[in-house]
Amino acid sequence: MTLLADPNVLVAALLAVLILGLAKGGFSGLGALATPILALVLPPTVAAALLLPVLLVQDVVSVWSFRKTWDRWIVAWMLPGAALGVALAVLFAAAVDEAQVMLALGAITLGFGLYRLWLERGGRSVAASGSPGWVGTLFGVATGFTSQIAHAGGPPFQIWVTPRRLPHQVFVGTSSVTFAAINWIKVPGFVALGVLNRDVLVASALLVPFAVVSTLVAVWLIRRMDPARFYSLIYLLMVALGAKLVWDGLGG
Repeated sequence: MTLLADPNVLVAALLAVLILGLAKGGFSGLGALATPILALVLPPTVAAALLLPVLLVQDVVSVWSFRKTWDRWIVAWMLPGAALGVALAVLFAAAVDEAQVMLALGAITLGFGLYRLWLERGGRSVAASGSPGWVGTLFGVATGFTSQIAHAGGPPFQIWVTPRRLPHQVFVGTSSVTFAAINWIKVPGFVALGVLNRDVLVASALLVPFAVVSTLVAVWLIRRMDPARFYSLIYLLMVALGAKLVWDGLGG
């Protein structure tokens, strides 16, 4: 019997996949909410494992949709750090307190989102950041680490990339390519942990059609969004996400 035979798991899984679809389609950072939602009804490691194959399929849709609009320089600097972060998360999986990691990540995300909203209040124009590539590698480590733990790599990515003020479709494309690569890097770790079993893979396969549709809908919305409002929306999402992660971390 599939994991989705439980109505509670089915509802939570559909909501999690919808959130991932929105994230993959361009509403970056939202994906960090998916695993905590599914972890309400499944063990956290099982929840993360169930969503990984779904993410891999959604990556195909998002990368194809934004294949012509991504920043190779950013991806090249972030991926080595991300690979190291994934390896560290797998190596120290037994010792990592997920609640504390999410609390710290939430506090940083919340603070950064509020700071950027204040900085750009009233439509103020803010010069784009020009931080060197090695800083992106450090943020890549945090991105890979939190992505391996709970598919929550969006906030560290955003903290380094959003201040660069990329055109909004380039931002989405860069995010899509970066996380597509990271998700494949994560596969061996999940296999080593023994959580990608038959039941998990069957449940993931059943969720794939909904995952594809939700991603395509988000892509459609992003392409019609006013670029001037894109970053304000991203910062608002970061504030909401950061508050949610802090709440979950305190509760854990």
